[in-house]
Amino acid sequence: MDAPNGLATNAESKTPRTERGRRTLRKLLDASAIEFGERGFHEASVSSITRRAGVALGTFYTYFDSKEALFKALVVDMSNNVKTSARSALSEEMSALEIEQAALAAFLEFAREHKEVYRIIDEAEFVNPASYRTHYESIATLIEARLKAGGERGELRDDLSEIEAWAIMGINVFVGLRYAVWGAGNEKMSDLAEAVNRMLSEGITRKN
Repeated sequence: MDAPNGLATNAESKTPRTERGRRTLRKLLDASAIEFGERGFHEASVSSITRRAGVALGTFYTYFDSKEALFKALVVDMSNNVKTSARSALSEEMSALEIEQAALAAFLEFAREHKEVYRIIDEAEFVNPASYRTHYESIATLIEARLKAGGERGELRDDLSEIEAWAIMGINVFVGLRYAVWGAGNEKMSDLAEAVNRMLSEGITRKN
C-alpha cells in the first residue's frame, strides 16, 4: 500500500507523528531527489541535502540514521510516486488496452518531469539491491493483475501472466528513457503511448 501523502515508510525512516514533521520529511526526500539525481549517491552529502531542504544538519538524524537509509527511503518514495501517477490516470470504464495506454502516458509524463528517477532507481541496484528489485517486482505485479483482469473480462487472452507483465514493463521503461529522459522535450507522450499500445494490440507482423 502506498504511504499517505506520498511519504516513504520503511524500518529505517523514523515516521513523523506531526504535520510539521511530515513536511520536514517531505523536504528531505525532495531535496535528496535533486542531490542524488545531480551528483549520484557517492558524491551526494547529507550536509548538502539538508542545505537544499533548508533544515538543520542535526534535524536529518531525527528522520534517518544515515545517507544509505535516506536513499532507501527515497527509492520507496519514488516507486510509490511512479505507481500513483499511473493509477491516477485510470478509470473503471476503460478497456484493458485503454488502461495500459493511459498508465504508460502518465508514467512518461512523470518521467519527463522527474528525470532523476532513472538515475536514482538505477543506482539502487548497487546501493540497495533489495529496494531496486522490489521497485520492479511491485510494478510488474500491478501490470500482471491488470492483464489478468482484462483476461477475465474477455478483452485479453486468458493465459497472460508474469512474463507478459515484465515484457510490457520493459517496453515502458525504455520508451521512457528514450523519449522522456533523452527526448527533445517536444514529444507528445500520449502519441508515444498510443504507438506502444498499437503494438500490444496488433503485434509487429505484417497483415495480409
